Amino acid sequence: MPATRYHLAALVTTASPSAIRPILERLVAPHRGVLRPTEGGFEVETIVEGEDARSINRQLLSEMRRVERHTQIRSEFVTDRGAHERFFDYVPKGSGRPAPPP
Repeated sequence: MPATRYHLAALVTTASPSAIRPILERLVAPHRGVLRPTEGGFEVETIVEGEDARSINRQLLSEMRRVERHTQIRSEFVTDRGAHERFFDYVPKGSGRPAPPP
């Protein structure tokens, strides 16, 4: 199955931002994405490629939790065609087309 390209927007909260930062920097760097520090974590915007959004999300969260167990992610993956999938940690929270901006 060919890799799909996704725009990833995520909010990561963690007990140890300094431990999680290198993982997110590796994720963001290839596509010159944005990594913004927040109180207790980071906002992430970047392009990722993979077989499906669920496996990308699972891989990212698993990698972060190996370093810091108290890490959560709220993520949204959007394809070039506008289809999207949202997750809270490993749990899917919806899919379809994004709502039009207000």
